[in-house]
Amino acid sequence: MLRPYAIMMNATQHKLRCGKDAAYNSGEVIHMAVDPLLKEAKEHMEKSLHVLHDELQKLRGGRASPALVEGVLVDYYGTPTPLKHMAQLNAPEANLIVIRPFDPTQRQAIEKAILEANLGFNPVVAEDVVRIQVPHLSEERRKELGKLVHERGEESKVAIRNIRRHSKELLEKGEKEGKLTEDDLRRELDALEKMTHEFCDKVDQEVVAKDKQLKTV
Repeated sequence: MLRPYAIMMNATQHKLRCGKDAAYNSGEVIHMAVDPLLKEAKEHMEKSLHVLHDELQKLRGGRASPALVEGVLVDYYGTPTPLKHMAQLNAPEANLIVIRPFDPTQRQAIEKAILEANLGFNPVVAEDVVRIQVPHLSEERRKELGKLVHERGEESKVAIRNIRRHSKELLEKGEKEGKLTEDDLRRELDALEKMTHEFCDKVDQEVVAKDKQLKTV
């Protein structure tokens, strides 16, 4: 589940405190390094979007997908290991996932991990593979998942807007301390706002795509 954006790193605040060192000549307006600040904000927004993408991938749609189980942690000789690192995963049919372990002796461990993950699947060990029959979603379940998708999308937008808010506070602080001109502040705030809208649009695209997938029978 997405978490609200934590206070941004001390490194950015350090850049603000050290802005006076960037002055070109005594008496000139002191400039703060805004490009690293906006770059840092962009990186955090990208991470929020990536978290959303991974979470939506785990929600079962109308068809079988390796993404439904690839993150399941398997006890591999005492080390929790993502299934995707232990086996080849594919979905040869609309309601079938086939898991082919790189180490065939791990079939039972994989079966156990999938059962313990409470995904609603009943894996079957067959020869050198583990098979999962993915049951069809009921209409009621599709609606529940659709609601959950939209909730995850809103949480992602909140995280992105929190990043914008904190970056805005740092920029305004720089302007008050004379490290940024009023024109510079306006320009950087406009760039920050544009970037925020772009990432919120990407969130909407992720949500729409997943919602469409859920409705596919």
